[in-house]
Amino acid sequence: MQKAVDSFGKIDIIVNNAGYTLDSPIHKMSDEHFQAMLDIHTVVPFRVIRAAAPHLREPAKKEREEGKEVFRKIVNISSTSGTFGNAGQANYSAGKAGVVGLTKTVAKEWGQFKVNVNAVAFGFIDTRLTQAKVDENTMEKDGEKIQLGIPEQMRGMAAMLIPLGRPATPEEAAGGVFFLCSPWSNYVHGQTLHVTGGLFGGMSG
Repeated sequence: MQKAVDSFGKIDIIVNNAGYTLDSPIHKMSDEHFQAMLDIHTVVPFRVIRAAAPHLREPAKKEREEGKEVFRKIVNISSTSGTFGNAGQANYSAGKAGVVGLTKTVAKEWGQFKVNVNAVAFGFIDTRLTQAKVDENTMEKDGEKIQLGIPEQMRGMAAMLIPLGRPATPEEAAGGVFFLCSPWSNYVHGQTLHVTGGLFGGMSG
């Protein structure tokens, strides 16, 4: 946060977008894999927002005294897994559901400072997280190799499950975030915008 302030002088917009998945059925899920999902998807956004507090609240107090309204934005990334659940993702779903609760609470606390706080729940977005589960689609964290992607069978079902007939491109996913960062969303507050192509149910984003 300090690096951002040192580089740009102020903070206007925060998008909490870091994340990955560690899928398995709940009866086979380790404590470590459950905790890791809570850490990246819920604890990290909380800490980022808390660290930003003085940089968002203090200017707003001054502006309020001057009778000015200046809107700042926080967008947290959730998922249909968090809003509808998804088999194999108890950890990820819990973390992404936590993001929704965090969003609604900060919206209530910081509305007075004209900080719009919203979430975007993605459906099936065509990224490394949702591409095929192949050997090269991996990442490494603390020396552990993590397999990314979803089973080919689930990818094949996407066209049938999604009314628009295909996954979103990352650019289409970004559109919802861009809207919530723009002045057009100044009166949108404490909401979870579903960007799913019409899919309502659990495929992960």
